Amino acid sequence: MATDTVRGARKVGRYALLVVVAAVVLFPIYAVVLQALKSGPDAFDHPRSLLPVDLTFDTIRSAWTDGNLGHLLLNSLFVSGMVTIGVIITSLLAAYAFAFLEFPGRQALFAIFLATMLVPVEVTVVINQRTANWLGWDNSYQGLIVPSLATTFGVFLVRQVFLQLPKELREAAALDGVGHMRFLYEVAAPLSRPTLGALGLFTFLGTWNAYLWPSQIITDNDHQTIQLGLNKLKTPNDISKFNLLTGGLVVAALPIFIMLVVFQRQLVRGLTAGAVKG
Repeated sequence: MATDTVRGARKVGRYALLVVVAAVVLFPIYAVVLQALKSGPDAFDHPRSLLPVDLTFDTIRSAWTDGNLGHLLLNSLFVSGMVTIGVIITSLLAAYAFAFLEFPGRQALFAIFLATMLVPVEVTVVINQRTANWLGWDNSYQGLIVPSLATTFGVFLVRQVFLQLPKELREAAALDGVGHMRFLYEVAAPLSRPTLGALGLFTFLGTWNAYLWPSQIITDNDHQTIQLGLNKLKTPNDISKFNLLTGGLVVAALPIFIMLVVFQRQLVRGLTAGAVKG
């Protein structure tokens, strides 16, 4: 009986801790959403600004119109989608080569390839910007997309899954006359679908939230992504539009929030799929 009491107390304690952690994590989101649903003066009225009263969609409507968010969302959707497709393709091809093909120096080459994950992205911005300038890719979609079409993390993640596939599977396919590309397309890729889905989601979210590289390559309005366009909503001297940027942030975050909720299990399953064998 005493044991059951102790177990019950521990269970209650764990749930209480989870509630506290959830409150700490969710409170900033709650505050941001409320700020976006209030007028400028009401957003200053503390602590009433944190209560779900005097709500209005006028701030979000103004942010959508003043910031031209519809065009920015389409740009971000196009760029994120193309980068995601490119990363999946390059990761599949490179991971297959490192997992199934035998060639001199494969392990050393993969170690060097993997070491690039230690290089901060900020270090490569200058040289990438100079290369893009030389190619004439300033203010263009190719300037936004091409430098991000391959990632070390994607290759590593897919390779870990490929290493778990039995080598006998590839050998049997070779005896049946199945080439590398056909085996990749019909066998290896379908068996890695959870990981590819997680990689695609992870890449899409990262590209959608990217700011550093787009800010270096884009200066016009036609090719701006949502993260760059939000700067237009900064109005520090106008109290009536103080929270206009907050409204834009909510609009920009809504698509990725929906994707995370819908594909949460896919993301967890995919990221843990290659965690057994190294």
